[in-house]
Amino acid sequence: MDAVTSGLQPGFADKILFAQSTFRAVMEAMARPGSVRRIDIDVGRLPSLMPGAAAIALTLFDHDTPVWLDPSLSHAPDVEAWLKFHTGAAVVRDPALASFALVAELRALPDLSSFAFGTAEYPDRSTTLILQVPSLATGSAIELRGPGIDGTTTLRATIEPSDLFARLSVNEKLFPSGIDLVLVDGSSIAAIPRTTRLVSAGG
Repeated sequence: MDAVTSGLQPGFADKILFAQSTFRAVMEAMARPGSVRRIDIDVGRLPSLMPGAAAIALTLFDHDTPVWLDPSLSHAPDVEAWLKFHTGAAVVRDPALASFALVAELRALPDLSSFAFGTAEYPDRSTTLILQVPSLATGSAIELRGPGIDGTTTLRATIEPSDLFARLSVNEKLFPSGIDLVLVDGSSIAAIPRTTRLVSAGG
């Protein structure tokens, strides 16, 4: 059965090529925190999922990666069915069990303690948050430092909740455990790994 006969939106037009391209974009974003990358590929359009988020899901999710959806996505038509059909990923109701979390309504983002931070022995057993944000081009200037950044870098973005980076300060106490973020605005992405620290945020 394909996406057409199942009544679902399609996935990648070229699964191997587009997955490789998306994976490179995510890895480059992780290696250069705060830098904005583009994922310019064709992917099935779900009203609730931005193209960048959909492409990341098709690339990184599989039957071994439990996924948590925020309430707006869990109640959106076809999102859970689309993910299961194209990736085989199981959708879990407990965010602490998730390898990935897809979040569309940032104002309703749960406390970060709801997610898995991993452990000192297995820091990779943490939840990576994929957050859809209003803009990665306009908004507050967010100055960041950390590995992969030459001195500091500035990400200009519109992000809710506005205290998101303050919440991420928990990563400093938990390292090497912690939460990794991928911010998505349409087809643009930026990564904030657990090693990245906020220097300042302003106008």
